[in-house]
Amino acid sequence: MQRRHLLGAGAAALASSPPHAHALDFAPRPAPATIRADVDRLVDIAVGIRPFRARGPRIEAERRFGKTLVHHYGHGGSGWSLSWGSAQRALALIQGAGVKPGERIAVIGCGAIGLTTARTAQQAGFKVRLYSRDRPPRVHSSAATGLWTPDSRIVTAEHASDDWIGGWEAMARASFKVHQSYLGLPSGPVEWHDGYLLADDGFDTPLPGHVGEPDYPDLAQRIADLRPHGKALAAGEHPFRTPHARRFTQLVFNIPAYQRLLLDDFARDGGELVQRDLREPRDFARLPERIVVNCTGDGARKLLGDTSLTPVRGQTARLIPQPEVDYALIYRGHNLVVVPRRDGLLVAAMGEDDYGNDDLRPDRAQSEDAVRRLAALFQPGAAQAAG
Repeated sequence: MQRRHLLGAGAAALASSPPHAHALDFAPRPAPATIRADVDRLVDIAVGIRPFRARGPRIEAERRFGKTLVHHYGHGGSGWSLSWGSAQRALALIQGAGVKPGERIAVIGCGAIGLTTARTAQQAGFKVRLYSRDRPPRVHSSAATGLWTPDSRIVTAEHASDDWIGGWEAMARASFKVHQSYLGLPSGPVEWHDGYLLADDGFDTPLPGHVGEPDYPDLAQRIADLRPHGKALAAGEHPFRTPHARRFTQLVFNIPAYQRLLLDDFARDGGELVQRDLREPRDFARLPERIVVNCTGDGARKLLGDTSLTPVRGQTARLIPQPEVDYALIYRGHNLVVVPRRDGLLVAAMGEDDYGNDDLRPDRAQSEDAVRRLAALFQPGAAQAAG
């Protein structure tokens, strides 16, 4: 079953409530502000590549060129979500290589995985030099939606053994714990938002998979306790045109603020950022550090010739910010996700040929179509109170 290509972690869980769910799950609130969904309010379109591995992320060490290489990449659509827990596993490999705190290590890549790995190593007492061809916002992680989706394209059902799922759950929980420590900061790098899951035909109707994609396991229930339970809404409790709606609460990353904060903290703790483009494995040998952590994401396809990676194109667009819009939207079966970020209302929609596609050229028509679908969701003049 392939229901979470676009919806990400928790969409299936949002569609169901446990037997003890009741009306007190959510306090009454005013009707949600109407989104000004006009194509002329599009201010940015970004394209990034998700580095998907059928076996899950590559987190392993090898001896090469007289160095210890710690490979840490291949997180699919779960990079930001799993980053801290995954970085802790990479740190264990660094420590297992005999390096002592105070020694300098190298981290390659300035995306979500590279930044959190660098910070995790610094917090463990290591000096870190971060090498990267590009830095935010010119990295693939900058084009992510910003939803906490730890099970989004992370592994195929074929490779999701009990041991693998146990390791994934540990990473998800550890990462979730660290994300909570960023709540309440002035720049709002991490915030909780309520949202609405909308559907035309009910939430139990299976969604068709995308041609050519593998089957993915249903992992949401393993961490169901980490997010509040949803609540079904009656027709008069929401302003949307769909016959079915649920309220949910979701963790959101304001990615530009999060990246800037990580970079500032990295520099404050003595980190060095060096612009360098590694083009072949032999370039690892030219680095002065004896421990090198390879966080190159999709770049590992060319750098290492890693054919286990499949690129998955992702396009996001931003509407002019509306501070009064503080809710997310997921329109089930209509390829539409909206995230209320501080840098704008992010609108995400998948293309039919995203899987196996590394084309970074923006497709404005795709984003404009998504904005029009968004505009059609609102009842003209609706002012009902939301549940």
